[in-house]
Amino acid sequence: MSFKELIINAGSSSLKYQVFEMPEAKVLAKGIFEQIGTDCTFTHKIDKDGEEVKVLDKKPVDAKDHNDAITILLETLTDKENGGVLESMNDIAAVGHRVLHGGEKFSGSVLVDEAVKEAIRECIPLGPLHNPANLTGIEVCESIMKGIPQVAVFDTAFHQTIPECAYMYALPYKYYQKHGIRKYGFHGTSHRYVSARTTDFLMKKYPGKYNADELKVITCHLGNGSSISAIKGGKCFDTTMGLTPLEGIMMGTRSGSIDPAIIAVLCEREGLTAKEVDNILNKKSGMLGLTAEYDENWNEIPGTATSDNRTIEGRSRNGDKRAMLVEDMLCHQLMKYIGGFAAAMGGVDAVVFTGGIGENNPHYRTRVAEKLGFLGTAICEDANKVRGQEIEISTEDSALKLLVIPTDEELLIAQDTYELAK
Repeated sequence: MSFKELIINAGSSSLKYQVFEMPEAKVLAKGIFEQIGTDCTFTHKIDKDGEEVKVLDKKPVDAKDHNDAITILLETLTDKENGGVLESMNDIAAVGHRVLHGGEKFSGSVLVDEAVKEAIRECIPLGPLHNPANLTGIEVCESIMKGIPQVAVFDTAFHQTIPECAYMYALPYKYYQKHGIRKYGFHGTSHRYVSARTTDFLMKKYPGKYNADELKVITCHLGNGSSISAIKGGKCFDTTMGLTPLEGIMMGTRSGSIDPAIIAVLCEREGLTAKEVDNILNKKSGMLGLTAEYDENWNEIPGTATSDNRTIEGRSRNGDKRAMLVEDMLCHQLMKYIGGFAAAMGGVDAVVFTGGIGENNPHYRTRVAEKLGFLGTAICEDANKVRGQEIEISTEDSALKLLVIPTDEELLIAQDTYELAK
């Protein structure tokens, strides 16, 4: 019997979705609403005889809020003349939602009830930009699709196995007790999916060589947002992101880890508030901040700053020193975290690259492989030319395996939703 699911990822002003047919995990449709509440556009794609076809491409729509966006989406999914893939809304058997922050309340995915919604509300101070939008997506779907099971899949859940010595900060303990200030980690759905695929890959390719319960894997999710996780026997042991997604490795617009005293220094010398500095660290730093150039009055020169790794890669090849600095810093930080996690776990069997940059930038992978030579890894240059495919890029006799595993967070949400709602 066909079991169709709608998978929702609601952002503050966006809404991504996919429609799956389970258990085959066939994608029937996918798309995104952007700039909800202002100049909203709608992109909708469908599967047609095994090929992805774009039916709507940034079509302007009147979506003042997420309720409007979801209403338009459901109308489109049942409109046979306009990319509809459902006979009616009754075809939807369940809805799966990506939720950013579950705090310490959830270590796995759950069917949504009033207690779950209240827990998501209680976590809003920990995820102020995302949790309200995630909750809105759930409540809107409940109101439109009455009686249809809703499933919440938390970005933080996979990291709940991190030991206390790794998730606590050396602050007065009362701040943990009063406000829950600790490391939570993010990209958990991606790290969980990729680590499971890695285990399957290695067990099948090298039968008898690895024990799944003891496998030590470091997953590098590299994109506009980036994080690295250490995983032992399928459970997260440590990760780079912290209380918020700002901590860890440098990202597209986020600074990553810095000396906390920098915040006080900038407040004093630039006359900024803590909130303004927080905005700079999250939205104007990272690759974007490092590539920006300024005139004599410290005004940013238009067109210099970029967070697009493809642009940075091209500039670096042409000798741009700022772009080269970005690449040097990213590779240095990658190695620092990989080396540190390998030491903390007492070894590592595989390092895995995923995310937009991890899957599509052979240059970074080569540089990391060269640095990992001391752990017994050797890269296969021909295999490393591949972009966006599941492949081993180390040689077969390499002691430390290097893999590229494309992430598929929506598929994992769909699988969890199916298991809980079928």
